[in-house]
Amino acid sequence: MDIEAARQRVRQEVDRLAPRLWEVAQAIHARPELLYEERYAAGLLAGELGVETGAYGVETAFELRVDDGYGPCVAILCEYDALPGIGHGCGHNLIAAAGLGAGLAAAAVVREAGGRLRVLGTPAEEGGGGKIRLIDAGAFEGVDAAMMVHPAGLDLSEPDVIAIATWRVEYQGVGAHAAAFPERGRNALDAAVLGYNAVAALRQHIAHDERIHGVFLKAGEKPNIVPDHTVAEWYVRSPTLDSLQTLKERVLACLAGGAAAAGCEMAVTPTAPEYSQLHTSAPLIERYRRNSESLGRPVATPDHHRKVTCSTDMGNVSLVVPSIHPLVAVSPPEVALHTAGFAAWAASPEGETGMRDGATALALTAVDVWLEPGTAEEIRAAFASEP
Repeated sequence: MDIEAARQRVRQEVDRLAPRLWEVAQAIHARPELLYEERYAAGLLAGELGVETGAYGVETAFELRVDDGYGPCVAILCEYDALPGIGHGCGHNLIAAAGLGAGLAAAAVVREAGGRLRVLGTPAEEGGGGKIRLIDAGAFEGVDAAMMVHPAGLDLSEPDVIAIATWRVEYQGVGAHAAAFPERGRNALDAAVLGYNAVAALRQHIAHDERIHGVFLKAGEKPNIVPDHTVAEWYVRSPTLDSLQTLKERVLACLAGGAAAAGCEMAVTPTAPEYSQLHTSAPLIERYRRNSESLGRPVATPDHHRKVTCSTDMGNVSLVVPSIHPLVAVSPPEVALHTAGFAAWAASPEGETGMRDGATALALTAVDVWLEPGTAEEIRAAFASEP
């Protein structure tokens, strides 16, 4: 198949599908679902692809596979989980619709192009590690390139993705009447607060690109009852999985110090697999950049003034296959992700345009992998040469 004919075909397909894609994006936006509970979104997307949910043993995952070709295999990824309280403040409804559009457009040419295609529904990016479960189940075996787009306030080749560990931290103390017999109590809230304050002191002495965040989920029932059980949730981030291990030890020492000072026991439970840093495929992102620019949407390289720092399980995908995770602007740069303000932009006309452009750029990049001479080989060689 001629590459220019394939490019024209996928452009036409995205344009034809665009009204339905926007309906899908709006429907998902109107019914936000948390990690591993995305039954409506997953069912809607799977239905548009003509497949079932439950791929790889994950209830809200799905896969469309066109594997009867002989060429490179491209995986296009969809995300669709929301955030507690603010819905699609990370714009996953747009990721879902853009991935759907790119997948359907690419499917229209993949057989003639001699390529292979997977469209993967990847749940629970917001702290559940859905992609990691799919990696472990073999979803990326035989994949030559994996790609997705993420809405933001800037058009960038990649976000500043750093590694993350997430924990549920519980303190067990001894309950008592706070006025009558305070000496009999061991205050689990004191343990949590002392641990929190120790981490606050630690923040003065960590690297500029490391992050620590904690919230209390359970802090006691009434002031006149010494709290015997408290729960906190902690996120610890560092640039790489290796540097994360060192920071984890320091944070855990702070949290354990709070338990020791209050005479309580502490239990730490990981809430998800650790997310990796992102390794962006240079040859693949250059094709995406060229395709985005052909749509009138230049893509910048992150720098000190233009970057978006986050953590994502797409980083783990990038450890096993060549991957890209570019950002597509749907809001002004000053609108922060994970806010109610950004959730509004995810349902805006600008969101619709970003969804359509992202879908088109992804589909065009898939065509490049299949039909541009030397591209697949260049992508493989670059990945093989990475540490």
